[in-house]
Amino acid sequence: MQYGQDTLAIVYEDDGIGVHETDKERIFEKGFGNNTGLGLFLSREILAITGLSIKESGVYCKGVRFEILVPKGKFRFSGWVTTRK
Repeated sequence: MQYGQDTLAIVYEDDGIGVHETDKERIFEKGFGNNTGLGLFLSREILAITGLSIKESGVYCKGVRFEILVPKGKFRFSGWVTTRK
C-alpha cells in the first residue's frame, strides 16, 4: 500500500483468521467483540486525540493487518542506531 511522503505507517499483521469485510469498521465500535469490546474502541479514540488513525486492511482467512497512520508533523526521525550481534 502506498502512503506517500507525508504519512508514516506503523503496521501489525498476522496470519490468523482475519476480520470479515463486514466487520472491518465494527471492530472499532464500543461493545463489539467477545470480551469487553473496549480494546480497539479505546485504541482508536486515543489515537484520534493525538491526530493519528487506525484501520484494519487485512484479508479474511489470511490474517489481520492493522495500520496506524501518522501524518506529517506528528513524527520525526532522529539518529536511530541499530546493532546486531
